[in-house]
Amino acid sequence: MVEEQFAQNLKMRPYFRRVLGTRGRRASLQGLWVGAALLAGCGSPAEDARVQPRTARVAVAANFQDAARQLGSAFESAGPHAVAFSFGSTGQLYAQIAQSAPFDAFLAADRGRPARAVSEGWAVPGSQFTYARGRIALFSRDPALVTGPDTLSSARIERLAIAEPGLAPYGAAAVETLRGLGAYDALEDSLVRGLNVAQVYQFVHTGHAALGFVALAQIAGHGRGSRWLVPDGMHAPIAQDAVLLKRGAANVAAVAFLEFLKTEAAGAVLRKYGYGSQE
Repeated sequence: MVEEQFAQNLKMRPYFRRVLGTRGRRASLQGLWVGAALLAGCGSPAEDARVQPRTARVAVAANFQDAARQLGSAFESAGPHAVAFSFGSTGQLYAQIAQSAPFDAFLAADRGRPARAVSEGWAVPGSQFTYARGRIALFSRDPALVTGPDTLSSARIERLAIAEPGLAPYGAAAVETLRGLGAYDALEDSLVRGLNVAQVYQFVHTGHAALGFVALAQIAGHGRGSRWLVPDGMHAPIAQDAVLLKRGAANVAAVAFLEFLKTEAAGAVLRKYGYGSQE
């Protein structure tokens, strides 16, 4: 039943594209809510016309906190529905999903776990898509410390913060970068691991680590400290995928929020926070 219902949603995707074609206008997004409500079978025609407000419960990778909050505000302002976020590392969130946590959608920091959610029966087949592409940066609150990749070999580093690579794709990218620079073995004993990239930023921000590999999105909005933006080619692409969970397949708000992530209005927010384009 879930797969059949989502298949109907996919058939109506051209409708969604036409509705969102004007990009950013409230009337257009209200059309999306009506279309999603009809697809989800929310009730009688009179009830559908009113579009009963719902709340989408979304599990979101920690690097995406600031962008998610702004996107949530825009989504709620444009239509009748609400969205509630739960933030954590991609690995932690997936573990919760696999324990039947009450999430409707999953915004991961990688592609692997959304694909796994589909293959293991937690998510709706065909619903996975790339909503953002992440970047990492070496960051310090000391405005003179980070001068480029040479900082990792020329500076005396007692604590270098990274996200736990087994849980967070941003941590895996940091390790890949260090290995590519030939600096991992020399710095391994100095590594301080956070559960997620949000915790890494806190380590650096509070001075518990002199510098760390953070998400560009966390520092894109200010010019404080010093930083080096890691070139894309130094680590595997951080393609961040979203997927509709089976718990949320009948939730019109969850369906509508994921469609909202594909709009130009959402793309403008992503670019503001340093994320690459969606697919």
